[in-house]
Amino acid sequence: MTALERLGSYLADGQAPPRLAFDNAKLRVVDNVAAWIAGFGTAEGRALLAFRRETAEADRVSAALTTHCALARLSEIDDIHLAAMTTAGGIVVPAAVTLASLLKGAEPAALDRAVAGGYDAMIRLGLALRGPTILYRGIWPTYIGTAFGVAAVGARLMRLDATQAAHALALALTVASPGVGHHNAPTTTRWLAVGLAARNGLLAARAARAGFTSDLNLLDGKFFASVYDIQPDTGELTRGLDQHLAMLDVSFKPWCAARQTMAATQALKDILAKGVRPDKIAEIEAGVLPPHHAMLDHGVKLGDRASFLTSLPYRLALAALDPDAAFDVAQSPAEVPAPVAALMAKVTVTQNERLLARYPKVWPAHVRVVTVAGETYEQEVEYVPGDVRLPFGAEEVRQKFRRFATPVLGQGRAEEMLMRAAQALVDPDAPLRLFDAIEQACVDCAGHSASSN
Repeated sequence: MTALERLGSYLADGQAPPRLAFDNAKLRVVDNVAAWIAGFGTAEGRALLAFRRETAEADRVSAALTTHCALARLSEIDDIHLAAMTTAGGIVVPAAVTLASLLKGAEPAALDRAVAGGYDAMIRLGLALRGPTILYRGIWPTYIGTAFGVAAVGARLMRLDATQAAHALALALTVASPGVGHHNAPTTTRWLAVGLAARNGLLAARAARAGFTSDLNLLDGKFFASVYDIQPDTGELTRGLDQHLAMLDVSFKPWCAARQTMAATQALKDILAKGVRPDKIAEIEAGVLPPHHAMLDHGVKLGDRASFLTSLPYRLALAALDPDAAFDVAQSPAEVPAPVAALMAKVTVTQNERLLARYPKVWPAHVRVVTVAGETYEQEVEYVPGDVRLPFGAEEVRQKFRRFATPVLGQGRAEEMLMRAAQALVDPDAPLRLFDAIEQACVDCAGHSASSN
């Protein structure tokens, strides 16, 4: 059997997750519904809702899937598997809820299995393709894996047999694209492309159910090596299937920013907690992982949201002077306040080879602060809140949900949405109720945006 055949068999035959994994899946749903809702509050989110109005009549399911996966992913508060460099939850959770609610013949009671299977497929593909090494070549692991993950979700909700599931995964790989150009280019089509990739995953599952077949040797053969210069580690796709769910190794994000910036930001926050005043800082040296350096060592550009999310000098200055701003998903201010710009100028980002010892499973950073009085403070951080070693529990996930959903929905509706998200895996009728509530929020957000233009 090829790797895709083995994974297809797993998706077709897999049992319901054990209690620990089921409880973890409930947290993943709540966390990624928060990301989904938070996406409404961005310019890109409003563009997606406008695009959906133009396309919804043709295929409501595809239009909804395109929109909702893109909304959750663009929020930049969805969860992440560090070693795979894959943000599966922002794709898998909205896909599973949407398809369980709208897809004819879907099985809502299988939502937990669909979520777990989707995480497994996307993360295992990211591991097999060595996500952290290909990202900086311009190949976006989440993007190339999106159709694959949604096809896995569809395989479980549509009850595809083992052969159909394998062909759905293979077909999803044939329509996958490696990237969208420069990762941090100020273009909203990055997120539309993610949504369209999710739609392709649904099309792959539908096609496999209709009898279409694809090359099941795509990963075991020479295709990826010859086309992408990647030799997949196919063992990562199937090792430990039915024994360990990849979802359990995923980190929650504690605030809105590129995950690569967070260890250094946490290190500076720890130093500030010792009593160091921001106005007394003379210099900050942030030592980061060499593969991350080019992504982080830059300033910001007004109107370019990605530059604000990835600029380490900006993230550090914001953490010192306006920490609550890290919970604004829009992350694109009209101007950079003078104190923030002044502190950014005191930041030097360096490459620290020593930090590579446990990379890519751990993304550490080392920060050194020198005050105007000549005092030196140093802090090294390996794990930020939400990582697998500092995991969020139910209360932390609820707090995060409220922090990001309330500005979009208001307190009352945010609490109602939180309740619906928490029940999504408990009651077979709950996914549709959750989906309908999110759909109404989309309508309200799109209407508000239209009336204000």
